[in-house]
Amino acid sequence: MTFLFDIGRVLLDFDFESSLVRLLPEGTADAAERLSRLLERKDEFETGRIAVDAYVDWALNVLGSDATPAAFKHAWQQIFTPNLPIWDCVRKLAAADHRLILFSNINGIHCPWIFTNFPDFSLFDAGVLSFEVGAIKPHAAIYQHAIDHHGLVPNQTLYIDDLPQNIAAGREFGFRCWQYDLGAHDEFEAWLDSQMSSQT
Repeated sequence: MTFLFDIGRVLLDFDFESSLVRLLPEGTADAAERLSRLLERKDEFETGRIAVDAYVDWALNVLGSDATPAAFKHAWQQIFTPNLPIWDCVRKLAAADHRLILFSNINGIHCPWIFTNFPDFSLFDAGVLSFEVGAIKPHAAIYQHAIDHHGLVPNQTLYIDDLPQNIAAGREFGFRCWQYDLGAHDEFEAWLDSQMSSQT
């Protein structure tokens, strides 16, 4: 069986704010607003339409920060915490020879850094990463890319993502979907067991 796994809030939890706030000048009154503005060009960045260096320069300007580009990249990378229960599932699925594919909206600062710093990503057979594909979820192009480039049979593919709009798009393509909630991992396990049992 093939599995498509989202990364953010599924395999890795993340917290941008607590990491990036350290780059703001002391006493910045509108810190929350400046941090939220970094999302203005998120889609451009995650589809690879804006280069890493250009995004970093723009973001430092938005923050009003005198941090170096290297310091910004470091802070941008230090947002992740592995979701240990789902990694236990991933290891079991890999040991049972299921095909595992990453399916994520992500950018060129986080990749390949996360693959080096979280070695269990090596359990995945392949990845469909937005900044490489040039399209982001929930747009149809990235789902079609996954199907075409990896020979997926949607009704034999289990897709796990945390965002309802991404899951809705996955269902339109015929994937067997679960909207993951970090606070309800047991519900995911029950769904997974039911899906696996249906194949036996």
